[in-house]
Amino acid sequence: MTKDTEQRVASGEVWRDFCRRLEAIGEVVLSTRIADTPIDQAEGYRYLSRLTRIALDMHLENADTDFPGFYAASHPTAKIGADNPDNIYMNAAISGARRYRISGNRGSVPILSFGTKANRYAIDGTMASTGELDSADIEFEEDGSFQIIASKERENGNWLPLADDSSMLLVRQTFLDRDNEVPATVKIEAIDRPRETPEPLTAEKLEQGLQRAAAFVEGTARTFLRWTDMLMPALNQLATTDQTMFYKAGGDPTIFYLHGYWKLARDEMLVIETPVPDCTFWNFQVDNIWFESLDYRHHKVHVNAHSATLNPNGTVTIVVAARDPGFGNWVDTAGHGHGTMLLRWTGATEHPVPVTRVEKFA
Repeated sequence: MTKDTEQRVASGEVWRDFCRRLEAIGEVVLSTRIADTPIDQAEGYRYLSRLTRIALDMHLENADTDFPGFYAASHPTAKIGADNPDNIYMNAAISGARRYRISGNRGSVPILSFGTKANRYAIDGTMASTGELDSADIEFEEDGSFQIIASKERENGNWLPLADDSSMLLVRQTFLDRDNEVPATVKIEAIDRPRETPEPLTAEKLEQGLQRAAAFVEGTARTFLRWTDMLMPALNQLATTDQTMFYKAGGDPTIFYLHGYWKLARDEMLVIETPVPDCTFWNFQVDNIWFESLDYRHHKVHVNAHSATLNPNGTVTIVVAARDPGFGNWVDTAGHGHGTMLLRWTGATEHPVPVTRVEKFA
């Protein structure tokens, strides 16, 4: 096996196979009926390039579960599954066969959560939760420092459960006012690793990493296109109430997700009105058909509990449109004519479903 793999690497066959698989994955963009505009198609290929970057970080650069390091599977220029513009995401490769020490400082971020996952995106598009720990349940020192042990067996103090097939640690930092809040610092190390330094890269590890990366790109792209296709019949509504699918895909169990599909002409606006339940956090965002948040670096594509202006009766009005309508909380479609959208209620005991309507600009 070693000689065969080394020969395939030396001949270039491993690399050519990876490139051929990426080429074939391009059919995901070409074949979908949903991507029916130039911006959809251009963003589709960019999406595949972004997924490839994430996949290589995940399965090649940071795949050693004995020497894990944090990388971001969603950030401003690489996005998966309606990524939250108010979040910093931190991911690390882990194994249920190890014990890990997670340490750092809380900063002033309002919500800090840790979850262990069984990452099966490349297999069936799921990321099952195998353990969850939220900052509300973590004991911090007076200076904000903390330590968590992640293991299969219960530990004293802050403990994050692992399962036999745990393969990923996901850290979410959720901000209300990111410009004025201090992010947490977090690091991870395997307590019981069998050696002091990582093993050198081998032909087998290279081939496995490239194969898994290609499978991840295809599995992720197909998963969220299916979600868009599922949402399309309920046009311009936020009516998804069954949370099972979202949690299977790695969603935070403290969040109630209301996804929808929107489509508007240039002279139309989508008006969303809803009560705001008692919750620790809420926000609304617009995404493209690939389930990527729109460009929140340069456009106002989301609104949250800090930035929103409530109505006198405590409800909130959100307006999705190509330009500011002059009322409500405007969310910019950033040059898109259709896409997906998401409203999150975090830590809420009630989950109101908004009323929506499409209006023409005067």
